[in-house]
Amino acid sequence: MIKLKLLTISLCVKDASLTDTYVKLLYISKVNFVVSSFKNIFNASKTLIAYLNSVFKDAGNVSLFTIRFFKEAVKPPFEIKEFVKQCYYIGYKSLTLVGITGFIMGLVLTIQSRPTMAKFGAESWLPGMVGLSIIKEIAPVITALICAGKIASGIGAELGSMKVTEQIDAMEVSAINPFKYLVVTRIVATTLMVPLLVFFADGIGLLGGFMGINIHSDFSLYHYFSKVFDSLEFIDVLPAVIKTFFFGFFIGLIGCYKGFTAVNGTESVGKAANTGVVVASLTIFIIDMLAVQLTDLLF
Repeated sequence: MIKLKLLTISLCVKDASLTDTYVKLLYISKVNFVVSSFKNIFNASKTLIAYLNSVFKDAGNVSLFTIRFFKEAVKPPFEIKEFVKQCYYIGYKSLTLVGITGFIMGLVLTIQSRPTMAKFGAESWLPGMVGLSIIKEIAPVITALICAGKIASGIGAELGSMKVTEQIDAMEVSAINPFKYLVVTRIVATTLMVPLLVFFADGIGLLGGFMGINIHSDFSLYHYFSKVFDSLEFIDVLPAVIKTFFFGFFIGLIGCYKGFTAVNGTESVGKAANTGVVVASLTIFIIDMLAVQLTDLLF
């Protein structure tokens, strides 16, 4: 009996010591969890602060780059020959791609919209709907995105390769202003050529819509374009035209900035082309959103 009591007392003492050990381990694990959580939050905060710092630094550099562009653009001498050359490469060399894309846009939009319009007996409104959609939104945005992919990447890669191979430094040594010769001419060319490419895409897109309608209907060309222009008003065309100039300006600005500020060797050339396309495409959507909101508020 005495042995049984002693065994019971020893087991209780062991259980108490095990409980104390368990409590200590639980406390230590909670402390470690809290410490690791604070470390993760601290590291995440440092990463976020570094990212925001780079974003604000880039925004400041782009602002200074833009101010320098406007200063250099109004000061003679003007690089007319280089400007015409860039208009040729940016505008004329993009006509085929823009034309094919515009035709497919009009054709596909018409074919996909026709069944829904026919259900409501509104098939006669199809030319007006296609015209409004293409001229107000689809042609400007899609054409600008094509130009962002083709032009912004090309400018970024070209100027980036010139920067890392020190050709820009050689121009400065030769008493040539590289900013005026390389940057100003390209930004002005994109600002003027993108609206012309959008007009071209509008016309080809409407012809694609005409082809799409005549797959199932029998519209004459005169009847089709009469319906299109009857549905359009000046206030529908003006905002679409104005925003294309902003599209072209920012495509050229971003491509030139990314290429002109490239560093760290040839690796930065691909990075300049890639980031130029991404940032220019995102900027196009932001400008389009702002243009739609302003049009809705003002008109």
